[in-house]
Amino acid sequence: MTLHLLLASSAPVSFFKGWQFTGNFTSVDLVAASTNALNGALLARRPDHYKNFTRVGIICMGLLGGLSGGITRDLILGHVPAAFTNPAYVTLCLGFSVGGYLCAYTSGQLFREGIFQLMTSFSLTWFAIVGAQAAVKAHIPVLGCILLAMISATAGRWLIDVSSGVTPKQFIRGEWFVTVAALTALVWILTYAAANDNTWIALGVAFAVGFLARSAALWYGWEEPLASEPAGVYKHSDGRPLLGRKLAGKSDRELHDLGLAVENPNPKEPDGSRAATTNETMARAGGVTGST
Repeated sequence: MTLHLLLASSAPVSFFKGWQFTGNFTSVDLVAASTNALNGALLARRPDHYKNFTRVGIICMGLLGGLSGGITRDLILGHVPAAFTNPAYVTLCLGFSVGGYLCAYTSGQLFREGIFQLMTSFSLTWFAIVGAQAAVKAHIPVLGCILLAMISATAGRWLIDVSSGVTPKQFIRGEWFVTVAALTALVWILTYAAANDNTWIALGVAFAVGFLARSAALWYGWEEPLASEPAGVYKHSDGRPLLGRKLAGKSDRELHDLGLAVENPNPKEPDGSRAATTNETMARAGGVTGST
């Protein structure tokens, strides 16, 4: 009887309803989700994040990056996430995740860092704008609007970093990231108020400011300031390569420091040569070599 009541009272299954690409900032949200899904798949294949992920795992990482920001934003606002009610979100994110998996490397196994950073600049600003817009629409105070924009813009990267066993980017040395999300949200709010609630003018100004600020930070190596350390306790390495610069002409050491070079053993190198190299390295490091 209970099963009969459950089946009788259930709503009909909807297969082809709910598709929406425009209206209420849906277009901007879809662009943000799609580009971040591409970022997620690229990041999952990046050498400093890759943990023997399967193909399905990499695509799931793309979905995590593309959908997490919007889902987190909608849940905070008390809404059913748009990713569950509009099939366009999952469909586009799936497609862009597959694209990120396929284009992660060029010939010679060099990670496509330029594409990744460019897409990050796009998705970060788009998500911040949609977060600010949704918060203003919900009549949240300005500081709350900025906070929600920061969360929605960076939640996907947080989850991918944690899933990959990497310290989340929000907390470590790197080009302006969280700050750009906050700046973009603030510019959108101020422009929206100054332009008599014209969302499209606010969107254009905020995107231009946020995208240019993030791109300039990547190109010139502007980094969020590190916490001060007592003298002699901790020393940061000098000569850190800039992530935003083109990688052409970078040395093997620079690519290795960036975590972008995939190190493969040379199949043509004799085993004895590798063993001799290992012993020489141990000897220089003060290790014990030879027979005992």
